[in-house]
Amino acid sequence: MASSQCCENPPTLNPSAGAGSVLEDFGGLRAYVTGNSESNLAVILASDIYGFESPNLRKFADKVAASGFFVVVPDFFYGDPFVLDDDAERTRPIWLQAHTPEKGVEDAKSVIAALKSKGITSIGAAGFCWGAKVVVELAKSAEIQAGVLLHPAFVSVDDIKGKCFTNEHS
Repeated sequence: MASSQCCENPPTLNPSAGAGSVLEDFGGLRAYVTGNSESNLAVILASDIYGFESPNLRKFADKVAASGFFVVVPDFFYGDPFVLDDDAERTRPIWLQAHTPEKGVEDAKSVIAALKSKGITSIGAAGFCWGAKVVVELAKSAEIQAGVLLHPAFVSVDDIKGKCFTNEHS
């Protein structure tokens, strides 16, 4: 969402897409989950503004899961993803105020706690656009062991200069 081009081609949302399943409560959130539930390695995928029902995001989750990870794609927007329409330039800032990455970070911490309660010992996260800021903040607080940013929005140079991208956690 660094530019208007980010919103030019939204996905057609499909809640039944993917090989995994939607759980009504994973760490207090609805979530798409896929992969080996017995794995001790997990990846959290933080979506862009279009949310966790994006078929391509779920296909990506399934591919990560095929590598042996348990994957969780939380619904950080509580069933209210951004909808691109003719009024998007006006409504996007309002939507963003109601769906801050900071709230996503707090929600992700409950997902991480749920993963740890399942015996998962290593947790990574990948954030797409809006979700990248969530991943950066989780890395800063040492909540995750690895982070990936894909087309990050709201991430500053100061964010990545912090200790989350060095060996200072040890």
